[in-house]
Amino acid sequence: MYDLRKLSPKQLILLFIVVLAIYFTGFNPADENNNDNNFISGTVSRVVDGDTLILNVSGHDRRVRLLGVDTPETVHPKKKTEFYGPEASNFTKKNLTGKKIWLEYDKAPRDKYNRHLAYIWLVKPQNINENSIRDYMFNAKLLLGGYAKKLIIKPNSKYADIFSKFELEARNLKRGLWKKN
Repeated sequence: MYDLRKLSPKQLILLFIVVLAIYFTGFNPADENNNDNNFISGTVSRVVDGDTLILNVSGHDRRVRLLGVDTPETVHPKKKTEFYGPEASNFTKKNLTGKKIWLEYDKAPRDKYNRHLAYIWLVKPQNINENSIRDYMFNAKLLLGGYAKKLIIKPNSKYADIFSKFELEARNLKRGLWKKN
């Protein structure tokens, strides 16, 4: 164990910067055994709403915000429950609560609220293509079912084009959110 009192002010500042960098990049040594080809597995312990959940990874809880999608509000402290919000929230709860899932990160791993930003896979993908995204990525299922609108916040735009296609498909078929004019 190190005695921090023996460090110089410069060393303390450097240590503080390193700790902050580790914290804000989302690095967790417990993930190293759980991280396989940029996919981290965990179990959904709770669904907050349609696009936010609590994931247990190696005994640690993470608040995860799904990338590329925005479901109608149900728990926002300053907004009323929006049209199709309860349906989106219930869909996510029904499909994810208690399930093992895989997180896929994009370029920015966290947002300004310190939530992990990720794509959620129901099975660990072997080959990523339009069919596997359609069948196994939960973010895509929200779009295809009309439970969410596409929301791309740069730099996290890995699946922006395909998400646009999926949202348009749901709109044209008048699914979920798109039932209403």
